[in-house]
Amino acid sequence: MKLHELAPAPGSRKDRTRVGRGRAGARGKTAGRGTKGAKARGQIPAGYEGGQMPLHMRLPKLPGFRNWNRVEFTVVNLDGLDQFDANSTVDVATLRSKGLVKKKGPVKVLGRGEITKPLTVKANAFSTSAVSKIEAAGGTTEVI
Repeated sequence: MKLHELAPAPGSRKDRTRVGRGRAGARGKTAGRGTKGAKARGQIPAGYEGGQMPLHMRLPKLPGFRNWNRVEFTVVNLDGLDQFDANSTVDVATLRSKGLVKKKGPVKVLGRGEITKPLTVKANAFSTSAVSKIEAAGGTTEVI
């Protein structure tokens, strides 16, 4: 067998129907579009509902807006800081090494839970309740 002798199996390929080629041919005159109306005459956009308000315009818009300048903090609470030794310094690197902070980016300390040991805590931000509880336990806070 040679390359020029290759051919598809008989009956496996079918010629495409050429519509609108006169009354003698199949699909002549109206070319399978029925009679009259917008669908017979031209293209109709997807989602067109015959003049009714389309679905994508009936649905409500999303509320508010997304501030692209927003700083997304990774949070850690005081009950997580209580596992450190007394009088030790806790910073972002030690929090990540202990697994208390997983994501990258700035870290904020929140005031859930109690702290019993005096610690020096260094983070990007603190809540007011966290600052008051750390200082009440004899520790200090430092914003980096």
